[in-house]
Amino acid sequence: MITRRASERIARSACEVARDRARTRPDRPAKLTIVHKANVIRAGDGLFRGVALEVARAYPDITVEEMLVDVAAMRLAQSPERFDVLVTTNMFGDILSDVASIHGGGLGLASSASLGTQHAIFEPVHGSAPDIAGQGIANPIATFGCIVMLCDWFATRSREAATAQRYTQRAERLRTAIATVLAHGPYTLDMGGDAATESVTTAVIQQLKPEPTIRSN
Repeated sequence: MITRRASERIARSACEVARDRARTRPDRPAKLTIVHKANVIRAGDGLFRGVALEVARAYPDITVEEMLVDVAAMRLAQSPERFDVLVTTNMFGDILSDVASIHGGGLGLASSASLGTQHAIFEPVHGSAPDIAGQGIANPIATFGCIVMLCDWFATRSREAATAQRYTQRAERLRTAIATVLAHGPYTLDMGGDAATESVTTAVIQQLKPEPTIRSN
């Protein structure tokens, strides 16, 4: 169900994400796209749209636009670079995130975060792929990406600076390991390769291993 409280929470979270992204990219100002179908689903999406626009007014540093979901899907497929942060309802978010994942390499690279006020869940939930279950050919990169997001989340919530730094370092190490494997392989079937899940997993883990220490006599 779409409620005022839930709409306020997700709209505020989206604005904060847009603001945080702008801090790390001074060349691109914060932008938020509110996606809905309020012209047809007048009660639920109408409430979501109104609340999201109301919340966004408290963030004058963010450029805000609204877009019908069918238009958003087309533009997300054609020119994803025009978007920054999108906020929408659960059903539309499920569909649009699958569309967006294509530009990043497919569902096998699409990590997911479900963020609550006190707790969070990180998992690659964009596709269960029952047709390849048990074959050992699924792409594990999205799962590793979830671990990166988990470490980043812990870092932002850690009260001690040293603890936060450790989580940040762990996230960066794994992020670098993933990037190296994506650049050089091996690749699973969905990325044009023939490697098994285990082979890609092992490759990422190998990148995480520390360099041996060379001692001089």
